[in-house]
Amino acid sequence: MTSGATSIDAARVELLLNELRLPGVKAIWPKLAAQSDKEGWPAARFLAALAEHEAADRTRRRIERHMVEARLPAGKTLATFEFESVPMLSKAQAMALAAGDVWLKTGANLLLFGPPGGGKTHLGAAIGLALVEDGWRVLFARTTDLVQRLQVARRELALESAIAKLDRYDLLILDDITYVSKDQAETSVLFELIASRYERRSLLITANQPFGEWGRIFPDQAMTLAAIDRLVHHATILEMNVESYRRKVALDRRRGPGRPPVHATPNELEKAVTDAGNAA
Repeated sequence: MTSGATSIDAARVELLLNELRLPGVKAIWPKLAAQSDKEGWPAARFLAALAEHEAADRTRRRIERHMVEARLPAGKTLATFEFESVPMLSKAQAMALAAGDVWLKTGANLLLFGPPGGGKTHLGAAIGLALVEDGWRVLFARTTDLVQRLQVARRELALESAIAKLDRYDLLILDDITYVSKDQAETSVLFELIASRYERRSLLITANQPFGEWGRIFPDQAMTLAAIDRLVHHATILEMNVESYRRKVALDRRRGPGRPPVHATPNELEKAVTDAGNAA
């Protein structure tokens, strides 16, 4: 075959791959074709190599899309989580939860409790990141922000549709659920979201307050009990009752390297925590 005919065929291949939307194959086929010609591959081996590359490329692009849509806070990974600061938390258990196969397939929930600064958000986001990398779809949201969006949907008579769209996510991470105000409109849409995902899609919830304080979230005891019942029926609950990591870092910064710990006055402590928040 002449070089001119070869060039025409190559151009046809490029056009066809564009039409078929096979960018992975388009990027690699000249290199694989040259290797195939040089080494005398059978046609089946050449086609298999192209298909494997396209499949891998699609997986990579899908994970990239899911990573963007997950809206996870940056830098929160299992590798950077200080497990030694949370002795009641098993690293093996956290890694198992990050695999997701057991609990996400059954629509189970994960609830993280502890004081502010104890690492709940970091751990939740880190688990979410690991799940996205493993092919699951995740959405991270501050509970107050998501509730406000659902309230807008209700006013536009589109709440059912908005909640249904959240079903595309295998895991919905609701950060700081106890910051939702005790308002009938807010808490009712939050309850509807919890009820709609019950035993179908998973929730990961972080909370500063134990269940006994959730009466501050929902307007009446019946709704409080109903929400808790749905959340804990199929759930793993992790208690992270440790000293605030942010507070510890702030005080360490103020002391400086090599200086012994000192007792911080309330004003000093408040300033240290504020400084740490500004630096973050």
